[in-house]
Amino acid sequence: MSIFVNRNSRVIVQGMTGSEGRRHTARMVAAGTTVVGGVNPRKAGSTVDGLPVFGGVAEAMKETGADTTVSFVPPAFTKDAVLEAIDAGIGLAVVITEGVPVHDTAAFRARAVAAGNRTRVIGPNCPGVISPGACNVGIIPADITGPGRIGLVSKSGTLTYQLMHELREFGFSTCVGIGGDPVIGTTHIDCLEEFEKDQETDVIVMIGEIGGDAEERAAAYVRERCTKPVVAYVAGFTAPEGKTMGHAGAIVSGSAGTAAAKKEALEAAGVRVGRTPTETAALVREHLT
Repeated sequence: MSIFVNRNSRVIVQGMTGSEGRRHTARMVAAGTTVVGGVNPRKAGSTVDGLPVFGGVAEAMKETGADTTVSFVPPAFTKDAVLEAIDAGIGLAVVITEGVPVHDTAAFRARAVAAGNRTRVIGPNCPGVISPGACNVGIIPADITGPGRIGLVSKSGTLTYQLMHELREFGFSTCVGIGGDPVIGTTHIDCLEEFEKDQETDVIVMIGEIGGDAEERAAAYVRERCTKPVVAYVAGFTAPEGKTMGHAGAIVSGSAGTAAAKKEALEAAGVRVGRTPTETAALVREHLT
């Protein structure tokens, strides 16, 4: 078991003909992901490293049975690429691209909702999703860890990798990088809900950061709905007040959105919170040993 992707996932790559798309397609294939083609209207009918290029997502789905798309399309064209994927009714759209305008993300998120949430959007500005040993969609290094019983959801790509490395001896069911922009598709709560249902996830790790109230809302969800242990880390304990740090969403004002406020809310919900990634990993180990 895993969430969102598994060894049966059939993946297409929007932007496969570009340098980043081609490089990461090769990495996904090497990790065992079933990549069945790419999409580029201007290069339809060609191939990239033996994989066919289609003119559109709907065509690619019809010809290959694809159920997942990952986008490496430049920011100016990302909205159209994701809208096309949603209109085609694909089940999962992972948007790796950084620098997507917030109003563009809001537009394709609204389209997904209007379409009945047939398409789950992960991202943008995210590293993707991996079920180690089964499927890797995005840019997460596949050799950090193996399969196991920890579920991970994170706003930060680099902290995703660090926690995967710190807990590599236990392994992960699925690791989901949701991105840190102010508007995103899949949220902490969405992942918590899926990990709670996943029979092969025993412990959930949640990585947040300063800014916004996503972690506080996730804390409320954990308190009301989660039966599995949740361990968290919130990046930004030393961030200066009122200054944007890192991701576009990471801005604090007064006590709102601070790491300390998020830690307090999470701990009130029964979530153990580490002050460093290594301390967070140690807290997870206590649940597994």
